[in-house]
Amino acid sequence: MTHLLRFVDRLLRSATLHRRSHVHEGAGTGLAIVVIGGAAYGAVMGCFGGFGSERSLQIIFSAVKVPLLFAVTTVLAMPSFFILNSLLGLRDDFAEAVRAVVVTQSAVAIVLASLAPYTALWYASTIDYNEAFVFNALMFAVASASAQWVLRRRYAPLIARNPLHHVMLWGWLVVYAFVGIQMGWVLRPFIGQPGLAPTFFRDGAWGNAYVVVLESMWRVLR
Repeated sequence: MTHLLRFVDRLLRSATLHRRSHVHEGAGTGLAIVVIGGAAYGAVMGCFGGFGSERSLQIIFSAVKVPLLFAVTTVLAMPSFFILNSLLGLRDDFAEAVRAVVVTQSAVAIVLASLAPYTALWYASTIDYNEAFVFNALMFAVASASAQWVLRRRYAPLIARNPLHHVMLWGWLVVYAFVGIQMGWVLRPFIGQPGLAPTFFRDGAWGNAYVVVLESMWRVLR
């Protein structure tokens, strides 16, 4: 636990994790933080509607789903990230870029975990599912935006070495967001509506988020 806390402290204080002695720590410990922080926020996220026995399964599901969302999105986005790095002649720096990405995911998880008490307080103040949904979306947006500072700091040495890494920084953000939105759609529900039986996947989970959005826009415009 002390080891994890030291890692978090260095991460938040922007101490370097690029020295050779920290190569495995940056990736391995970062993954552990993603699991712990993501599960902590997910458990709170899934407790909308109370802590009764009928909601306990949703709490467990959500605690599993948040770190799973981070992990699967990163894994699915990585092949495209590798190809783009290779096309730009940046393959030699790919391992360092991956470490920067993994450490950034841990930063998202840390910020989310720190926001969990606010989510719990919001749940205590409302019984409206839509309000709970919007508030959680806001928390994810805050955590993601905050973590971009970490990503930029980790990418600074790469950009100094080759300015094309700045292009790949934005390339990663676009690919990750594209995949992440679809994964969030597939893994829903994260909150679960009180009164409905908790399920790991919602009916129609394997649909396409972007098709649904376009169809909704089309219905509005017709």
